Amino acid sequence: MDRSGDPAALADLIGRRLTTGTGGLYRRLADAIAALIGSAELPVGARLPAERPLADALAVSRSTVVAAYDELRARGLVESRRGSGTTVSPSTGQGRSTADKRMPTGYGESLFHRIAIGPGEVIAMTYAVDPGIPELAAEVEDLARTELPLLLQGVGYHPRGLEVLRVRIAEHFAEAGLPTSPDEIVVTSGAHQAIALVTQMYLRTGAAVVIEQPSWPGCFDLFGAAGGRVVGVPLDDAGVRPDLLAAAFKEHQPAMLFVMPTFHNPTGRLMSAARRRQVAELAAKHGVVVVEDNAYSAWDPAGPDVPAPLASFAPKDAEVFTIGSVSKAVWGGLRIGWIRAPRPLVERLARHKALADLGSPVIDQALTARLLPRLTELTSARAKLATGRKHLLGQLLTERLPEWGWAEPDGGSALWIQLPDTDARVFAQVALRHGVEVVAGRAMDPTGVHDGYLRVPFSYPAEVMTDAVDRMAAAWRELRRHGPPAGDRGGGVGDVFGTAPVII
Repeated sequence: MDRSGDPAALADLIGRRLTTGTGGLYRRLADAIAALIGSAELPVGARLPAERPLADALAVSRSTVVAAYDELRARGLVESRRGSGTTVSPSTGQGRSTADKRMPTGYGESLFHRIAIGPGEVIAMTYAVDPGIPELAAEVEDLARTELPLLLQGVGYHPRGLEVLRVRIAEHFAEAGLPTSPDEIVVTSGAHQAIALVTQMYLRTGAAVVIEQPSWPGCFDLFGAAGGRVVGVPLDDAGVRPDLLAAAFKEHQPAMLFVMPTFHNPTGRLMSAARRRQVAELAAKHGVVVVEDNAYSAWDPAGPDVPAPLASFAPKDAEVFTIGSVSKAVWGGLRIGWIRAPRPLVERLARHKALADLGSPVIDQALTARLLPRLTELTSARAKLATGRKHLLGQLLTERLPEWGWAEPDGGSALWIQLPDTDARVFAQVALRHGVEVVAGRAMDPTGVHDGYLRVPFSYPAEVMTDAVDRMAAAWRELRRHGPPAGDRGGGVGDVFGTAPVII
């Protein structure tokens, strides 16, 4: 989808860059856009938003954007023509590769851009992940002593995955209520690659893929890159709504359904067993492939019981891919995931996996095989910790931001918070200038239905969450006190809000 000229998309990319650098706010804005042009994230010919919409998206005055555009024109980086707006100058493309010049003009407004630029000096409440479990170091050391010599004797290519790991993944599924054999498993480099491989198999240009609304932001990048059309279906307390799902199947005849039945991201909801059966039967009736992502499945024993995977409720002839991973449960740096599917589909998956990378890292697979028998135990311990942090974050928000509202999640790693009468993207820009980065609802739902929502993870130490909430509260007071930005050129945040210097 072409997002050229989209002020919110450009604001997302500018975001943190606006908190660094020297000089007045307009100059920092000009420098931020110049950096995007220099890196080809704004390619030749890309149309910049009009001044007023970009000012609103960034929560700055229009005069600040006008001055920044004037500065960019003086540098020869952009040009403006009546009726055509402001575009990146052709002269900026000299010396770039053809690939750079052909980059899409959607500003690359993805979750993966945030990962690429790194956490920076602000408190980045953008990753709903934990550090590695303490047991990991000892397991690595023991693996090096006892198993590595034998592993090194092999060729190291295992497109389906190490046999011992596939056996233990199958046992893990059986314990969860889904009988599985090792030849129904393909090991992948994380859940992300698992979704990408299935997408390659089924999604063609123009084909529809139905998702929950809201949904994991990375799926928009994956499905969009494959040329797919994303169709969102709203949730209720039990999961994706079956009446609206049936209507979407009839109207759009999708190639694929992507759901997160266990602790959905970002809402943290748990799809009921009855709803899992309804969804599986509906998909089978309409001939739709189902991809269930259970990467956020860490379970607190004190919480609700988790039903068996959706695949266990599906008719025998249904095509259901069940995805899991240790990246959330153990450590994000342990890039091992898996797909469980019927044998004929596994054969096709293995071919796609071989073409992608010949197989996931063998040492990582061996390490995961050692951890799998204790995965439920390890994830339960982590989930108990997350429950305590969830309660702390809720208490902090209730005390400092009583106007905000949210539903208690069944699990997961974040609160899905609704802001009263406020575009969360605008708040996110103000929050950045108070030293905290948050993810606005538009990243989880491009339709605009959830523009007033924030995803705020509770996977941080207590002192970090306390500091982050304090900064968000200060940003909220600023936004509510001053309303829409106004003012002339100036030297910093004060030219918009008349406030103290930026907290970084």
